[in-house]
Parts: sequence; structure tokens; C-alpha cells
Amino acid sequence: MNNIKSITLTAVFFLSAFLAQAQKPTQSKTKSDAYFVNPIFAGDYPDPAIMREGDDYYIVHSSFEYYPGLLIWHSKDLVNWAPVTHALNKYVGSVWAPNLVKYKNKYYIYFPASNSNFVVTADSINGPWSEPVELKVNFIDPGHFTDKAGKRYLYFNNGGYLPLSDDGLSITGELKPAYSGWKIPREWSIECFCLEGPTIAKRGDYYYLTVAQGGTAGPATSHMVISARSKTPFGPWENSPYDPIIRTKDNSEKWWSKGHGSLVEGPNGKWWMVFHAYEKGYYGMGRQTLLEPVEWTKDGWFKVPGTIKTDAPILKPKQSELTSSFTLSDDFSGHSLKPQWQFFGEYDTTRFHLNDNSLTIKGKGKSVADCAPLTFIPSNHSYTAQVELFIEGNATGGLTLFYDNRYYSGILADKQNILANLRGWQFPTEKNAINKHVFLKIRNIKSTVDMYYSIDGRNWIKIENSVEVSGYNHNVLGGFLSLRIGLCAVGEGTVKFKNFIYQPIN
Repeated sequence: MNNIKSITLTAVFFLSAFLAQAQKPTQSKTKSDAYFVNPIFAGDYPDPAIMREGDDYYIVHSSFEYYPGLLIWHSKDLVNWAPVTHALNKYVGSVWAPNLVKYKNKYYIYFPASNSNFVVTADSINGPWSEPVELKVNFIDPGHFTDKAGKRYLYFNNGGYLPLSDDGLSITGELKPAYSGWKIPREWSIECFCLEGPTIAKRGDYYYLTVAQGGTAGPATSHMVISARSKTPFGPWENSPYDPIIRTKDNSEKWWSKGHGSLVEGPNGKWWMVFHAYEKGYYGMGRQTLLEPVEWTKDGWFKVPGTIKTDAPILKPKQSELTSSFTLSDDFSGHSLKPQWQFFGEYDTTRFHLNDNSLTIKGKGKSVADCAPLTFIPSNHSYTAQVELFIEGNATGGLTLFYDNRYYSGILADKQNILANLRGWQFPTEKNAINKHVFLKIRNIKSTVDMYYSIDGRNWIKIENSVEVSGYNHNVLGGFLSLRIGLCAVGEGTVKFKNFIYQPIN
């Protein structure tokens, strides 16, 4: 079944606001419109950090080596999401699990990168966001909280916390240990103990500390969500009798390595947990963002209701209409990149410009590996992607499936030749076939990829070379990344791209 579920159970499923390529339903409302099906973010959206502000919800994810980074999303109902803005425009390294908070009318995102931690700030969620400020602390997964006096702190992956200055831009003291995690049974198959992702929520008399344990990948049963509570945000912490709150128990399940959860109070006073997971058979799509309700017990703990199954329909937090017109296709109108696009390993605004419904990228490097391709996250098991290219100078343009600068495959073109790239091995596959202008297309059917070119955009010629890409994933290659679609401009000269079309295949 295709990974992109609708948020209804009618014959035509709606996509979440990120995937809002579907139209509004033409049929009348049915009982099934009250339900959604996970994921709420299909594709690589790991380490979700969520914040509520009145009736509005905002979420941000790890962006790793892709820039601009830290794309913020907005929702009214926790299911439908629309992009707001990128909060990070300066390269500081691979960006891991962030934390989004508001403190005294100012917004903050704390995040680890390059063996340090940084913070960006803004007076409006829409930006502009500040340049990153380094905190000079080398732990990961910062989780912001305040005490009763309004003093600020950050929890980290080691279960300790550090005090923050009042402006939130510097560390003012030493690490104090507070939480040692939940003892994982030795007979369970996990990747590592790996205490990570601390977040704190307040309800009633208690602070609730939520952490991840077990390792983010490895065996399907590794990752899990652990909860503890205390009367103070500093502990002592008492582990929940319902731990693990969320965990993949068996590799026959659809969603693997479920973990890295954050609590949020949803509409109508109900509470929810956002978390991430890999989809069985589609590790290359990365960790996708999921949503489940939690219920509170009489003695003040929370747990997932026994009737809830991660891959089954779940009653929506709130009824709402899908209004976003956001699409992964791009006619390159306007003068700025659409929010889905990110460069790998850099953000050099002098390399590209948009004009007359086209995107021109200056060539760089000698191969796909060092050209800093422009990428986005595909959101389906199967799809086609195509684009029109104009080659100038001694440049080579391409349409690739890109994991990182070591692992990629795709179809490219120079002024005359069509080139195949199979796991970095690149060669002419159709010689003297074009004259500086070509249409390229890839067709990915459940990780088997065929590649095509066309002179006129209507009649397509399949090249003899295909590639199988299911091994492009973290469990095989490391890096915590996913397989993205990329536009490449290599060498001396420029490549102009027009009419990028992405189409899911059901």
C-alpha cells in the first residue's frame, strides 16, 4: 500500500498539509472523515519538536546537512500542516534534534550541530530568525524548561541539565545530573541504551519528562518512549508504571523503531504524542512523523489507550478542512525557492537565481558528490519525477536519488550525452542524443528505479540502466539520512531547470 495516507477514509484520501496535492473531496461528508491515518508527515521528518501557542501548533524537525534548515510547520488540528519558514540560513554543520519554545514573547530553537549546541531566535514565528548563536556545550538533544521562578534550563541526552542566561543565549553554570533512564530488559533486542530527546511538559502538580531510549535505528524493536514524573523539573524522577509508553514490540508491525516522543495538549483538552518511526520495507524514506492520543489515569500517569493501533484509523483531534495548496511540483515561479528545497552541505545564495519560471544553478565540483545538489523529501513509496534542463558551458545537469555525497544514483546530461550514474559509477549511456536541452525523468516503483529522457517532453526514451535503491538507508550506510530527489549542476557553466513535476503512483 502506498505510504501517503489520506487523513480521511473516503475513497480519495487527503494528504496532510505538507502533501496537500490532493483536491478537496467532491463527495459529501461521511463518518470516516472524522479519522486520520499515520503518518502525519510522510518521508524523512525525524525528531519532531512541537509547541502549542493558543489554538496554533508549530513543529520542527532535524534537518541534518540540508540547508536552509529547520523548516517550521503550522497546524490548527495536529494532522494538517503547512510550511511557515526556515529558521536556519547559515551553515553550521549537521543539525540534529531541535527544541522549539516560546519564552516571554520571543521564539527560540535550540539544536545540536558540529559537536556543539546553537540557538536561533525570532520575535515572530514567521521570522526573520537570527544568526545562530553557539552555546559551547557538546551534548545533544537540548530540551528547554523553566522553573517556578521563570529561570531557564536545558536538559540533554545524558539526563543532566544546564542553567541558561535570562536571554537564553548562553550557559551560566555546570551540568547537574538528574535522570538515569529506565532499565531496559536485557533480553530485548535494542541498538543501545542511548538516552536521548528529553522534553518536559507540566500538568497539574507534576512535571513529566519524556525521553527516548534503545537507539534510533538498529533492530525494529530498539527505539521507545519513556516517561517519568516529578513535583519539580529537577527531579527526583519516578518512572511511569506504563513504560515504555510507545514501542515497536515485533518486526511484523508496520512501524519500526517508534520513539522520540513529545507530549502536547491538543484541541478540546485532549493530549497527544508526536513521535517518529521507520516504515517496514521503506527504511530509505527515513523516520516519519506519527501521532497518537494519550489518556490520563486517575493516579496521574499517561498511556496510549489500549484500543489505539499506530497503523489503524485514529479519531482526529479536531475536525477541519484542508486548505493548503502546497505541492512538491514546482514551476519555479517567483524569486525564491519553495520551502521543500534544500541544498546538501551548503546554502550559497549566489549560486542560484529564479527568473522567468526557471531556476538556474551555477555548476560546482566534478561530480554529484561535490556539487551540493538541491534536494527535497519525496513522500511516496512510488512516484515519478521529471524536469526540463538547459545546459550552458561545460556543465552537467542531472536528476538524482541522493542519500549523501557517498551514495547516490540517477540520470544526467551534458551538452550532447545522456549519462547514467549507478551508485557513483557514471558513464555515457546515450551518446550524441541531445543539443544542450533535454527532459529527464525517474520512475521509482517501491525502490526499483527506471530512468528516461525526452527531447520534447512528450515522447520518453527509457535508458537501459536501472537501479535498486532499498539499501540507501541508515541501517546500511549510517548518517541518519534518507533518500531524496536532487537536482544537480556539476562542472563549469550553468544548468537551467524548468517545470519540475512530482507525481505519486498509487
